[in-house]
Amino acid sequence: MVTDTGFILSKEAFDSSSGVSFVFWLWCENGPLKVQVEHQEVVFFIPENQVTAAKRLLQNQNIHARFADAKLKNFQNQSVICCYFKSLKDYYSAIKVLKSSQLVTFEDDVRPIDRFLMERFIKGSVWVKGEIQIRSGFRLLKNAKLKPNNEFRPFFKHVSIDIECNGEGVLFSIGLVGDGIDKVLMIGRPKPTTHLDYQINWCEDEIDLLTQFENEIQRIDPDVLIGWNVIEFDFSVLHARAEALGISLKLGRNKEIMRVRSGNITRITMPGRVVIDGIDTLKNATYHYDSFSLANVASIELGEEKLISTDNRLEEIIRQFNEDKLSLANYNRQDCILVLRIFEKLKLLDFAVVRSQLTGLELERMGGSVAAFTNLYLPLLHRSGYIAPNLGDHGLSFDSPGGYVMSSQPGLYKNILVLDYKSLYPSIMRTFCIDPLGLVEGLKKPDDAIEGFNQAQFSRTEHHLPELIRELAATRQMAKDKNQPMLSQAIKIIMNSLYGVLGSKGCRFYDPRLSSSITLRGHEIMQTTKQWIEEWGYDVIYGDTDSTFVKLDDDLNSLNCNEIGTKLAEKINKRWQQVLQKDYKIDSFLEIEYETHYSPFFMPTIRGKTMGSKKRYVGKVEKNGASKLVFKGMETVRSDWTELAHEFQTELFEILFAENYSQELIFQAFDRYVKKLYAGEFDAKLIYRKRLGQHLTDYQKNIPPHVKAAKQYLADNPHLAFQRGQIIKYVYTANGAEYYTGQHNYDYGIYVNKQLLPIAEMIVVDLGTKVSSLSDRQIQLF
Repeated sequence: MVTDTGFILSKEAFDSSSGVSFVFWLWCENGPLKVQVEHQEVVFFIPENQVTAAKRLLQNQNIHARFADAKLKNFQNQSVICCYFKSLKDYYSAIKVLKSSQLVTFEDDVRPIDRFLMERFIKGSVWVKGEIQIRSGFRLLKNAKLKPNNEFRPFFKHVSIDIECNGEGVLFSIGLVGDGIDKVLMIGRPKPTTHLDYQINWCEDEIDLLTQFENEIQRIDPDVLIGWNVIEFDFSVLHARAEALGISLKLGRNKEIMRVRSGNITRITMPGRVVIDGIDTLKNATYHYDSFSLANVASIELGEEKLISTDNRLEEIIRQFNEDKLSLANYNRQDCILVLRIFEKLKLLDFAVVRSQLTGLELERMGGSVAAFTNLYLPLLHRSGYIAPNLGDHGLSFDSPGGYVMSSQPGLYKNILVLDYKSLYPSIMRTFCIDPLGLVEGLKKPDDAIEGFNQAQFSRTEHHLPELIRELAATRQMAKDKNQPMLSQAIKIIMNSLYGVLGSKGCRFYDPRLSSSITLRGHEIMQTTKQWIEEWGYDVIYGDTDSTFVKLDDDLNSLNCNEIGTKLAEKINKRWQQVLQKDYKIDSFLEIEYETHYSPFFMPTIRGKTMGSKKRYVGKVEKNGASKLVFKGMETVRSDWTELAHEFQTELFEILFAENYSQELIFQAFDRYVKKLYAGEFDAKLIYRKRLGQHLTDYQKNIPPHVKAAKQYLADNPHLAFQRGQIIKYVYTANGAEYYTGQHNYDYGIYVNKQLLPIAEMIVVDLGTKVSSLSDRQIQLF
């Protein structure tokens, strides 16, 4: 018997003669470890009063099951019975049979291998103990036992992968760059490559290419394979070509076969290895870009470009394969390098590891907020004597409201303070004990419960989320203190997702009494905060979800404003402690912070109306001796406006916020931009960028400008193709919207009326000038 510690790379479940077997591949300091857990049973639950009927149905179908009472009940306080199975085949057959006969099952959608880990609180890192066997290239641990190891940190050997192919998926080359390799596998006759600082392996055909790729993976033996859209595209294409050519790709450890499952999402099973996609990981880490294309992200994050930048990249790839294979190899390799550098700069592997260790999700898992919540909450719920509900078990049909947004008071202000509640929704859940179990127990004993909204009652003692939130908040603070940004960010994402999960109808724990008790409490807190601040002699001009905007006197300097902001936060926090103790006999975990001092600050009206807008404003902040404009919801931060609009709006607000401001300066700026526009000086800044939300053929009735431009361009260039999700660049000409190619007869009048004029009007109208004065100036200029 030996004991080791490692990190789970892959997991699979199999039927065996002695029951269900779970197989895990671990990264360990001493090399890869294959772990087998044998003689397992898998389980779901049924109501106790349906046991007799269930036994009869399963016996008729020759499905073997074991029924046992684990002293558990559902959220309707009905006793439930465990249904155990020694084979996955019987397990899934039983679910189908029982449901087809209208019997109720609980937790049958929890994957057995996931249940095995979550019930042991195993999240990524693990201690293992078992009987060791030495195999070629790895170690095998049989009859293993597992327990959590929350402190273990892996250091993966990783390689960046990229393929090149034609439009039908026929392969040209495969690039591999990373630990222990810098190589391109290319189909073609050998060419001199002594001048290159990387290696090219020449392949006879696709079968040879795939065989060499398989050999390289086995030789390098990476733990993690990374890439850009690498699961949905690269490995899906590789798998499809291997199937078409009648071969299997043995890319897993111990030369196990890679398997691909397609559906709403594509899943890659590569025993002993993990495939991690850059786009998915960026989205999980809440990065935002106008486009997640490798070209765009590499340009923003690295300041580097792809080696092929033409609009029709596929056509150029095919040309290079036929005419200039060395250039294609350079391009292929460069894409691998860009992915590698993005992962390293943004520490995406570190983020994936930390996220897995917090939630139990697989390293490569996309999204997964509901699954993460289930992993964390379900084993705690079982230990409290309950099983999880099915969707809709609450029987309620009303919807809970969204976050609180206050009507704004538009105008130009000298001093605005912003006070933000720190993690408002998690703090509400912790303070008012909002929790699925707490709701069930609170409704049973309402006399000693904390009142929520829509007849909700929450137990003061029987709950799990308040403690979970407390632990997460404490761990996040430690992460900040120890300068562990990836851990801090991962915890922030998890905490912020808790309300989203409880408010999602796709979550088994969704109950509108839970979500409304969070959001409506948020409304109450924001309204009360406004009331208190106004009682203390200040005006509140706006509020949004967790932020309150406070107007101070114009004659105050930044030091005065900062002192007031700090004192207001202290008074509000102290008052909440007093009020909640008095009214509910609970401690307050609400914490408002003085966040920002804007000077000046501009809140616009809704276009064409006199009332103030929401979620749109501009302010100037001072930080480290430098001033910066902050735009919220304005054209400057919107990707569907042109660079001309972004630049113009920024300049107008610099003018508006300057000490020597006069309205004539706004007019002069407008005149200057219009003249330069018609002189062609802004031609490079007139490009609109819009994503295709669906395939071009799916647009039939309401066809937006970018789709019209793309369709017209394809009509003239039928050899091209646009994909769903692709960013379309287009401009306005005398012929309407045209796909951007660089040479156009621009309709400058449209840009004045649709880009410059609305931005200028927003400022001058709100400051009391008639719209016609700007329009008239445009007419007078020409």
